[in-house]
Amino acid sequence: MIITANLNEARKQADKLRKENKPIVILSQDDEFNRKALEIKNVGMLVINEALEIKDYMKQRNSSLNEVLAKICSGKGIDIGIRIDEIIKKKDVEKARALARLAQNIMLCKKAGCRIRFVEGKDKHGLSAVFLSLGASSNQAKQASF
Repeated sequence: MIITANLNEARKQADKLRKENKPIVILSQDDEFNRKALEIKNVGMLVINEALEIKDYMKQRNSSLNEVLAKICSGKGIDIGIRIDEIIKKKDVEKARALARLAQNIMLCKKAGCRIRFVEGKDKHGLSAVFLSLGASSNQAKQASF
């Protein structure tokens, strides 16, 4: 997984992973970084970073994913990764915000047609049940298994 906020460093690490025939997985940062990172050749997954301390907008959650990024992911076949263990570790208020952001991401991915996958987690059936309760379709819940 590429964990950096510097786009040039992310490109260098992606080139190295591409030469080794390993999947290229990028951890999301701000909107500008995410947009440019999705243009890197052979990116397989963009993992939503739950550790970022970002404020929500007035009428929308700031979840590191928007309609434009979702359409780019759909067109290029890039998956959106969710680290559910990071959400589980949060305190109650932060967990509620993270679940609301996840519900928004599910809606955006459903609309754009891109896939969401769990990067980590233990209980496959429990996670798909939570996924369904947050508004995912049954096809999205099947595809989200790790």
